[in-house]
Amino acid sequence: MKPLDPRLLRHARAARGYIALTVALGTVVAALVVAQALLLAHALAAAVHDGATLAEIGPQVAWVAAVVAVRAVVAGVQERFAHRAATRVIGDLRAQLVERSALLGPRWTVEGDGSRVVTLATRGIDALEPYFVRYLPQLVLAATVTPATLVVILGLDWVSAAVVAGTIPLVPLFMVLVGRLTQGRSERGLRVMQRLGSQVLDLLAGLATLRAFGRELGPVARVRELGDAHRRATMGTLRVAFLSGLVLELLTTLSVALVAVGIGLRLVYGELDLVTGLAVLVLAPEVYLPLRQVGAQFHASTDGVAAAEQVFAVLETPLPARGTRRAPDLRTASLRLRGVGVRAPGRDVLAPAGLDLDVRPGRVVALTGPSGSGKTTAVDVLLGLVRPDHGTVELVAPDGTATALADVDPATFWAQVTWLPQRPLLEPGTLADVVTGGADVAPGTRDAAALTGLDAVAAAAPLGWGTPVGRGGDGLSVGQRQRAALTRALLGTAPLVVLDEPTAHLDAAGEQVVLDTVAALRRAGRTVVLVAHRASLLTVADEVVAVRPAALPAGSSPGAGPSAARTEVVT
Repeated sequence: MKPLDPRLLRHARAARGYIALTVALGTVVAALVVAQALLLAHALAAAVHDGATLAEIGPQVAWVAAVVAVRAVVAGVQERFAHRAATRVIGDLRAQLVERSALLGPRWTVEGDGSRVVTLATRGIDALEPYFVRYLPQLVLAATVTPATLVVILGLDWVSAAVVAGTIPLVPLFMVLVGRLTQGRSERGLRVMQRLGSQVLDLLAGLATLRAFGRELGPVARVRELGDAHRRATMGTLRVAFLSGLVLELLTTLSVALVAVGIGLRLVYGELDLVTGLAVLVLAPEVYLPLRQVGAQFHASTDGVAAAEQVFAVLETPLPARGTRRAPDLRTASLRLRGVGVRAPGRDVLAPAGLDLDVRPGRVVALTGPSGSGKTTAVDVLLGLVRPDHGTVELVAPDGTATALADVDPATFWAQVTWLPQRPLLEPGTLADVVTGGADVAPGTRDAAALTGLDAVAAAAPLGWGTPVGRGGDGLSVGQRQRAALTRALLGTAPLVVLDEPTAHLDAAGEQVVLDTVAALRRAGRTVVLVAHRASLLTVADEVVAVRPAALPAGSSPGAGPSAARTEVVT
């Protein structure tokens, strides 16, 4: 990322006001630095050369103290707004990253390594704070204080100005040389952290299965290895940062010493007055200080800069075209899939392949097939979350008019759909809030809860319907979360209900709850699409569709047809 990347101002509005404030404060600091140097030089010269008493130089000392106090206030204001701006910008970029990832769809998340995006949206982007709090203010000071003080020195003593102007380019030169090495280390450290995050997330997702087979300790060595690699990469970045800071300190110290030696010799031979010499000596370190701080703080911000690069890459990924036509009423319209095939990520397989499916109003349709055949992907295609590599997905009105799902505004379609994935997502709140969306627990809610068995869960909880539920259903067991999600589906009015493996993780009693829920949805005239493995779910379906994968021919393109696969429909 550039020192001030225009993409940051484009994607993060909070950064614009902060940049303007930083520039204004940098201008004020430049004026204060010059004023402090001149006042201090006059006060010291009067005391040393003219023998003035403290009372005589008292006003000048008071002005110096006032300037120092104002500089402290300006620094405090800068620090305060820097932290605020960093928090807002990070939150803004995080929200945009999550929103963009959702709009790009689940297939992009899988193919783009969604776990990397998770790591980027959590720990990765948090490292952008040093960029705002430390690096950016020093960059502005380098653009304001350094040229302002150099111009003042030129007006006071052109010889010292020539020495300063000749040594200043050495600072950015060493900054570039060391900064490139550090930036590469930061990028490698971020990649290691993302790999670590990916494996930890995969481990957590499959921990129950690993424990069931007694293999929960197997990934420990790999996670420890990745953690050690991340630690080494981080320590390497810090080591280079400390060494580069030492180089910059030594360079600027020698540069200021050159100016001081020249001033001292000319003072001895009477070629320079004391006031000018003192003013130049006080101003010389101020010329190099912002540049030195830019180099030092750059290394503290490189992790955030590397993360910002990846965030911008996601934000600038083109979105798939969205339809604009209004979806027909699903209470009377049908969904029709013909020859649908989706290429499985990372495999030369279509899953599903050659899928033909009709979802008619008021019917219960079950999708079945072995694991990996593409049942969940078929649901994603049905919901418009994934576009098939070939085949058609259409909404068919009662008069026979067909509209491609890709041409339909997703908002008008999704408003008519209730979707329960394999792991239901529950918003935080009370148990009543989770089920009713914040409304009171009405008799209809209690009837639905009695059907799904959620009433027993509420009765056994210490606070009843007021029992708090954390993010993702924290506080409830897997079965209880499924009962809450089913109750919410029963209370909804969406004409199409999609249940993806609703009996997964449930015992026989929980399975009966799902069967009763499907029966209640059918009686209400709502359309149900089931993804099912268990035979009991297949018995309640009006149609059972077998989903099958097919291998792609060698060397075929994503749009090529499958070698052989058709859909088996059992009525």
